[in-house]
Amino acid sequence: MSASADRFDLVVVSNRLPVDRTVGPDGTSGWRRSPGGLVTALEPVMELSHGAWVGWPGVPDQEFEPFVAQGGSRGGSFHVFPVSLSEQELERYYEGFSNATLWPLYHDVIAQPLYHRVWWESYRSVNGRFAERVAEIAAPGATVWVQDYQLQLVPRILRRLRPDLAIGFFDHIPFPPYGLFAQLPWRRQILEGLLGADLIGFQRAEDARNFSRAVRSLLGLSSRRGTIEVPADPESGMGAHLAVFDDYPISIDAHEFEQLGRDPEIRERARRIRHDLGDPHRVLLGIDRLDYTKGIRHRLKAYGELLDEGRVHVEDTTLIQIAVPSRERVETYRRLRDDIELTVARINGDHSVIGRPAIQYLHRSFPRREMAAFYLAADILLVTALRDGMNLVAKEFVATHVDNDGVLVLSEFAGASDELKTALLINPHDIDGLKDTIVQAMEMSPAEVSRRMRAMRRRVSEDDVERWSDAFLARLRAVSDDNRQGLAAEDGSRRGARSRADGGGRA
Repeated sequence: MSASADRFDLVVVSNRLPVDRTVGPDGTSGWRRSPGGLVTALEPVMELSHGAWVGWPGVPDQEFEPFVAQGGSRGGSFHVFPVSLSEQELERYYEGFSNATLWPLYHDVIAQPLYHRVWWESYRSVNGRFAERVAEIAAPGATVWVQDYQLQLVPRILRRLRPDLAIGFFDHIPFPPYGLFAQLPWRRQILEGLLGADLIGFQRAEDARNFSRAVRSLLGLSSRRGTIEVPADPESGMGAHLAVFDDYPISIDAHEFEQLGRDPEIRERARRIRHDLGDPHRVLLGIDRLDYTKGIRHRLKAYGELLDEGRVHVEDTTLIQIAVPSRERVETYRRLRDDIELTVARINGDHSVIGRPAIQYLHRSFPRREMAAFYLAADILLVTALRDGMNLVAKEFVATHVDNDGVLVLSEFAGASDELKTALLINPHDIDGLKDTIVQAMEMSPAEVSRRMRAMRRRVSEDDVERWSDAFLARLRAVSDDNRQGLAAEDGSRRGARSRADGGGRA
């Protein structure tokens, strides 16, 4: 179905569209919704606001016409405007600058960032194309919400093209400390790009502080109460404005996961999972994208040592490790997969017995209902991220355990640790401490498990994803209104000054 030629009052911009291209057995093609937390949060407001989504459709070297995506979990629809990427742009802008330069840099240089000028030029070019597409379809005075680190230049470009728009940016990953960010050769351009927004959101207060220091150190602009006065740029014709920044920790659709946790079919599926594992006394679970930031190797090392030391026994305990495929064309990720699978094989070879694997390893993605079954099947979730903007898996696990019967072991370097304070917090680099915490989780009394889980479930339920999106968009519109009033007053002042000057001349 073709999208309307109208302009839109709300435009969301992200690297990937929330739809996947499908091809049937008979060769017919179509689109399948792949809603994550973001589209779930924004779907209602997009319907009410005549909304559109701009992004790459996931297929290189192909052009697609705009269309309407339908059939979401809420039964609504929104307009979709694909932005094409060539194979070369995919290599340079996405796999290169976004994921081999920015991703490791923003995640505390766990892997070494690579700096290539051709990658940067592609990043600039692609960001410009995204901004131009938004400028074409946004209604006068529309709200535009730009998502994540792949599109950090879009706010400034868009402000030059369409100064009438309310422009928000949300950074889903950590923003690095100044000492790391300063390594980036194009650090000023990134900051200037972000400061094109009226409102810049981060996951944690720490990220907002890191951003403020970088702006002060590199651009000489100070912030006051989370507000930066961005000067005019005469060369581009961009006027002065205020840029507000703050932390807005993202969440999940808690009600949906609570419903999944109560669904009889999913609860039965969880029982079958445990049965297929041999009905162990305890099931530990790790669910992660296959990424070096997730601390999977640290988790496996700790678990392997617990088995070696006899503190955990395969006769009554199993670890399920689900590694969702990620960036498989990037060499770093291929090596990581090999490393993890060798470690799993070694631990299983040393400790598994017939019908009782020490680790049940699954390298694939699962639909949401199956993920909920794994959450329910697990007694303990291990989140050992070395650096993570938020980690929504932790919140999904909490929301799904409606009987308050699960334990969350959570890295203090994941943004979720700021909110889920009754989790068992760990430093994943401290292998001995991680081992002791896993044992603590296994030995915790049911009353203590319930007390901790109830507190976390209350927090996730209160601060759900809809509240997150509503709070951000309300603040964005308020800041944008203030900026427009300031520009109008400044324009009126200039007109008054010209009028007085003209009158003085005539006298």
